[in-house]
Amino acid sequence: SAVLDAADYPIPLPVGPEVLTGSTRLKAGTAQKLALNMLSTATMVRLGKVYGNLMVDVKVTNEKLVHRARRILMQLTGVEEAEAIRLLEASDQHVKTAAVMYHRGVDADAARDLLAENQGNLRAVIGDV
Repeated sequence: SAVLDAADYPIPLPVGPEVLTGSTRLKAGTAQKLALNMLSTATMVRLGKVYGNLMVDVKVTNEKLVHRARRILMQLTGVEEAEAIRLLEASDQHVKTAAVMYHRGVDADAARDLLAENQGNLRAVIGDV
């Protein structure tokens, strides 16, 4: 198609005709959504926002995300909930900082410094745990 020919990096998504002619929300829309999800997930991995299969760069902005950050930290460290709460409070609710505090035995400022020295890459600071 003209769009694929014009693109620098075309990503063809051959899905065939829609079940309902004229509808782009079924196969074509789903294929587009899946492709964008894969690209954004790969981007998050390359940016160091993922550790293993955990999204560790959670911005804690509401109660649901407070609980998510707590669960992620508990998985990363193996600590009980009370310790995860303490670490997150000491790190201003920053999962990566809290994980560094636990794994490296440092305070929040030192953990932030270690992350900054490693461009925010948690794996570079704590390795594979």
